[in-house]
Amino acid sequence: MTGRFASAAAAAAHTPVDRPPPLAASVAAAWEGFWFAAADARPLAAVRIGTAAIALVLWWSFVPDVAAWFDPAGLLPLDAVRAWRSSAAVSLFDLATSPAATRILFGMVGATLVALLAGAGTAVIAPAAAVLWATLLNRVPMLAGPADDVVAVLLWCLAVGPCGKHFSVDRWWSDRRTPGRARDATPAADWRAGLSLGLLQVHASVIAAAAALAQLKHDGWWNGLAAWHLAGSPRSRLGGVAAAFEASTYLGDLVTHAIVAFEIALAVGVWFAPARRPLARLAVVAWPLVGLLAGEPWWGAALAVMALPMAIGRAPAPAA
Repeated sequence: MTGRFASAAAAAAHTPVDRPPPLAASVAAAWEGFWFAAADARPLAAVRIGTAAIALVLWWSFVPDVAAWFDPAGLLPLDAVRAWRSSAAVSLFDLATSPAATRILFGMVGATLVALLAGAGTAVIAPAAAVLWATLLNRVPMLAGPADDVVAVLLWCLAVGPCGKHFSVDRWWSDRRTPGRARDATPAADWRAGLSLGLLQVHASVIAAAAALAQLKHDGWWNGLAAWHLAGSPRSRLGGVAAAFEASTYLGDLVTHAIVAFEIALAVGVWFAPARRPLARLAVVAWPLVGLLAGEPWWGAALAVMALPMAIGRAPAPAA
């Protein structure tokens, strides 16, 4: 009997038991899975195209006044700019000592954004676009608006991941150089794509939370008058609805509180899988409308681009 019990005890000791992992192991696995799980890069390609297009529109808005804003002898002397911006901020435009050098640098920014839009040489072009956009804004920090800042975030997120794997000159050239390769074949999953998409999700949540907190500091977002004030502003692109808000207090209240509720729901809901895609799809529509109402259409469009990967779905790509 002793030998029989000893054998049973030994067998039980070697039998695997399904136990839930410790809390620390669960947190570590979730952290690693969120940041470093290989993912499909197609949503990132959509972000690249949208970001580059918006950045080109914003870059073009500076074109008529390049000499006034960027030249060393223009309206913004370098000493005044350095006093305005952070001590850690630097700009290649600081080194431009002539109008010709200013225009060369400004043209480089535009050319880099065009290359990013096309997806040409993205391994180098994406980081270069992020750096050059930062150097552009650091030369004229007092002119940078919310859309410029969101585009800066998007560009740095793109610099991390393989944003040229799809819908790009890079992909076309890769297919052309590989005889017999199926043109619609999906490249192997890439952990850098997962990292980039994770950064976009974090920023989408943080920006929505920051917008809601900033709004709740003002009485207009509590008493329902904020939407009416925004629509009545000369900058608003939806000024026609101001009369409707004035005629119906309930409509103004509804829109005002719906904006805050949407931002809070987006900030929290993106962290829960069942709510993530529906809220992101709502964000793709709602952010541009909020931007039009607030007179910042490109800010709203940039935030819609940030939400686009979650709206499409962050699914892992097939392994190689």
